[in-house]
Amino acid sequence: MKLFHSITDFHSTKKTILTLGTFDGVHIGHKKILERITQNTENGKYESLVLTFFPHPRMVLQEKSEIKLLNTISEKSKLLKETGIENLVIHPFDESFSRLTAEEFVSTILVDQFHIQKIIIGYDHRFGRNRTANIDNLIAFGAQYGFEVEQISAQEIQDVSVSSTKIRKALLDGNMALANEYLGYSYFLTGEVVKGKQLGRTIGFPTANIQIEEDYKLIPKTGVYVVKTLIDQKEIFGMMNIGFNPTVNGQKQTIEVNLFDFDGTIYGEKLQISLLKYLRKEQKFGSVDLLKEQLNLDKKTALEFVENL
Repeated sequence: MKLFHSITDFHSTKKTILTLGTFDGVHIGHKKILERITQNTENGKYESLVLTFFPHPRMVLQEKSEIKLLNTISEKSKLLKETGIENLVIHPFDESFSRLTAEEFVSTILVDQFHIQKIIIGYDHRFGRNRTANIDNLIAFGAQYGFEVEQISAQEIQDVSVSSTKIRKALLDGNMALANEYLGYSYFLTGEVVKGKQLGRTIGFPTANIQIEEDYKLIPKTGVYVVKTLIDQKEIFGMMNIGFNPTVNGQKQTIEVNLFDFDGTIYGEKLQISLLKYLRKEQKFGSVDLLKEQLNLDKKTALEFVENL
């Protein structure tokens, strides 16, 4: 997959079959559209292209928006690459771009820059200044400028419409089963292993502290999770705590992973941690011994879950 950081960076001698949107999560609804794009370009006559934006439009257009995203830019790029898309354009979204009228967007970007042959979009797509243009306007532009428009219906995407908003809510509720079903993969966090207070070692549960650089990444509900990661091509399971360590009077939110059957040194490494199941809320224990007792129970529950995968 070729990656471009601006619309004007993209050049091709072939016409394109494209889709556009924020694609936050690259969930199963998005994949219906992406599969259709790759099916349309299998013969090599046209090139597949995804146009997406960063920052998320809501970050720019809504002054008090504190939206958290399911994917960082690098995570989204990785997920889109796995779909077989040939070209990904991540265009900087700003106020001047948002002021383009629907016709300006179609004529200068889709037609002049991307040499569009066909656009495939979801049933609810809106575009142009103030998102005033809809599928009917797009079909009219297609007739005017000579490109095809294909719409994916809500029914096709799923009987229950999948949306990034619903996935965000499921994650904040600790409903990993629903979130992962909608995503089509296990939600994951990507971060660097940094040194923590190393209190876990003293009670037999050494942890890797995960530091996530991107502050816009959605961190799920605080609590204990069953997780897995890949180290040196080996799948390793464990349990993770997202929270404040109230038993030892922690003040700052941390993400700590206890990896089962692993004792290597991984400081400075970047790990992708997949969240498989929410086990319980974080709680304050009367003593470190009571905390240790609960962690042993958590580990037992986690191992039983892993055995049944």
